[in-house]
Amino acid sequence: MTAGRFHRGERIPGSGQVRILIDPATGEQTTTVSEATVAEARAAVTAATEAYPEWSGRTAGERARAILRWADLIDAHAADLTALEVAETGKPVAVFRDGELPFGTDNLRFFAGAARSLEQSGAGVLSEGYTSMIVRRPVGPVVGIAPWNFPMIMGLWKIGPAIAAGNTIVVKPAPATPSSTLHIAALAVEAGIPAGVLEVVTGDESVGQALVEDERVQLISITGSTRAGRQVMSTASARGGRVHLELGGKAPCLVFEDAHLDSAAHGIAMGATYNSGQDCTAATRVYAQESVFDDVVARLRDKFAAIRVGSPHDPTSDIGPLVSLEHRGRVHGFVERAVAAGATVHIGGSVPEGPGAYYPPTLITGAQQCAEIVQDEVFGPVLVVLPFSDEAQAIVLANDCRYGLASSVWTQDVARALRVSHAIEAGVTWVNDHLPIASEAPHGGVKASGFGKDMSQEAVAEYTVARHIMVKHAPRAAHDSFRPS
Repeated sequence: MTAGRFHRGERIPGSGQVRILIDPATGEQTTTVSEATVAEARAAVTAATEAYPEWSGRTAGERARAILRWADLIDAHAADLTALEVAETGKPVAVFRDGELPFGTDNLRFFAGAARSLEQSGAGVLSEGYTSMIVRRPVGPVVGIAPWNFPMIMGLWKIGPAIAAGNTIVVKPAPATPSSTLHIAALAVEAGIPAGVLEVVTGDESVGQALVEDERVQLISITGSTRAGRQVMSTASARGGRVHLELGGKAPCLVFEDAHLDSAAHGIAMGATYNSGQDCTAATRVYAQESVFDDVVARLRDKFAAIRVGSPHDPTSDIGPLVSLEHRGRVHGFVERAVAAGATVHIGGSVPEGPGAYYPPTLITGAQQCAEIVQDEVFGPVLVVLPFSDEAQAIVLANDCRYGLASSVWTQDVARALRVSHAIEAGVTWVNDHLPIASEAPHGGVKASGFGKDMSQEAVAEYTVARHIMVKHAPRAAHDSFRPS
């Protein structure tokens, strides 16, 4: 049995329910986790609260050096972390080991440097007789609620900027994918990050609710569904708590007639199926100009046909299974309802025989703009393609959705690329590509996709508050006239 808490520097069992973890590639049990209770979640906040004064009192350089040592240890434990992540998510070994893990430690190294260069104004005379300083300080103990699709890396997107800025944090990983987060927490202490700075609790929604309700928590950061984000925001707002929300997405890809169509098909197919489509920034709805619509559909079908779905441990596999049989049923339900409403499946769309939660890349046309398959987040390797007539209509269709996280524009016309990119309502727009990210660039959405930024200098600022310190330096200052003599 796996101990489901990391508390005051030690990995210990929780006193709550025992959860069975399942390998989505085989359907077999991998281990069990002793989850935390509501009382243990509150104890984690207590530990983080007690650790805060000492950690926030360290210089940015001291915190940065500890974070850099932590990143080195994570790299050194790549094999163990890969085994844990693959067993619980089903993503191919190479995808995590060679891509996500080194990118996660690059994020940490960036945050370590960003903490030392937070923008703060120097001393200045803003009012006669006074010197003002605008400084940034950590907000205090925070909570991070991480998703199951990228357990370790998105956990680091919360932990890294939070502790770099001087906060302490309690992390609640998704119930089905806790192991990599628990492992890196132990490595943090080994790196010299004091006990209590990073606490981890596993458990169901009641554990998360207890964390969000706790008055001592100064900010809650969640990556998850729009429903979950709204629930967190509602609970936090009742006590005046700050929130940072990275929620769902339904990324549009606008393919104009002058685009390099094979490159567009290649990039969109990868963007639609990376991590088996379980990505809030995934390419999900393609709008192709009418003159090239059939060509785009044919090219996408060919690209989907070439994607190899298989065991996460097979080096030839491009994508693995979905996270669970339950989630596969949800994804397939979207496809079945789309077909019942008159849509056409060009490839995929059926549940394969055999063990595991596998689902093939699926390409759909013939849906209406108002259809569920176009408007709602499927979170699987399912792509719907619709036509548009001109640039104006393409923009209207792209923005006709409650989500606003990611998007892409495919054209060789630089002026058009800029016009359309500025007009799309999304946190990021890629031109002639889909999905690339960098530690230095902010990640976050608008509309129902939430607010606040992960990664970049802006992420570190999210976990701080600007303060004004004003020092009287003249025997008699301008504001003395308001006081009785």
